[in-house]
Amino acid sequence: MRPLARRRKERQIPATPPDQVTEWTEHASDGDRTLRAEQWTGLVVPDAAPGSPTFTIVAISDPAYTEPLLVATPLARSPQVLRELYRDRSPVEQLPLAAKQMLGAARQFVHEQETCQRFPELALLAGAVLTYAAATSPAVPTGSWDRQPRRTPGRLRRLLAQADFPPDFPLPARLRGKRAVTDHLPKGWWGQRRPRTPTAASSGTPDKPPPSLAIV
Repeated sequence: MRPLARRRKERQIPATPPDQVTEWTEHASDGDRTLRAEQWTGLVVPDAAPGSPTFTIVAISDPAYTEPLLVATPLARSPQVLRELYRDRSPVEQLPLAAKQMLGAARQFVHEQETCQRFPELALLAGAVLTYAAATSPAVPTGSWDRQPRRTPGRLRRLLAQADFPPDFPLPARLRGKRAVTDHLPKGWWGQRRPRTPTAASSGTPDKPPPSLAIV
């Protein structure tokens, strides 16, 4: 199945005829636009086993763009719904982006089953709080080069990193400072517990085979 026509050397390869064509009119501030969607249904990958789940490919042509939007999905939805779902993809990724990149959740590692469930929840909650606080606060420039600052979580995080947490803040009784000294311990990826690599015996066993038995 080929949703779009393509050229190979001097040969023009046409697109596969669609199973269904849908057209609708969208109202916008710059005028009405007619969108066209071509659908190919009941598709499987080439090496799929019998009885494998199928998917649908939709090519949505919008006059505002030079190339059509290709969407592959297992959902039985109309082209209009699939287009709106795709346009909402970037806003959905905002909270994980703020939690992982801005707050550093991507550099933390946990191993216990309960912690693996709790850590993403707390990270998404912190990312949501940071995003909301940045959106409702005045825009703060990162530096003198930031001529047009925006209300982004990254700029707010850099501003908060410059402030010291007040030691006399009335924290709940269950929250307390960790007094253990951990500055000398490796953090992040370097702090993972890994099995020790077996070393050569101390009875004169060579670390590598002799030249006559070397593996090339």
